[in-house]
Amino acid sequence: MAATGIAVAVAAGDLVPVINRLDPRGAGGRGTGSVRFGCSGLCATTPSPPEELLSTEEPIQIEGTVFIVLPGTMFRVKLDNGHEILAHLSGNMRKHFVRLTVGDRVRLEMSPYDLTKARITYRLP
Repeated sequence: MAATGIAVAVAAGDLVPVINRLDPRGAGGRGTGSVRFGCSGLCATTPSPPEELLSTEEPIQIEGTVFIVLPGTMFRVKLDNGHEILAHLSGNMRKHFVRLTVGDRVRLEMSPYDLTKARITYRLP
């Protein structure tokens, strides 16, 4: 196989980068930049990374009290530790028409990357 004038020896099952000036997505328009040779088309084009390398960022769960109701299912929530954050209603709560008013206790999920915004997942009794 020659890729842009460079001769490359390929064995069956090798993962080879494809340089194609006409199709920036790689060979065959599959959206990959590599082709596996000696495969019937049912095998994966790229190997999956080991499980220990995958990121498992869990959301932070915290409780607070709604103190301002904003338009568009947005709320200002005062957390138990005194911080005030902007929160929006989760899709499941929208689906079941759960209504929140000032003073309601709620359970929130926050991303560890942005501690100023959250998603309201549950209205506490």
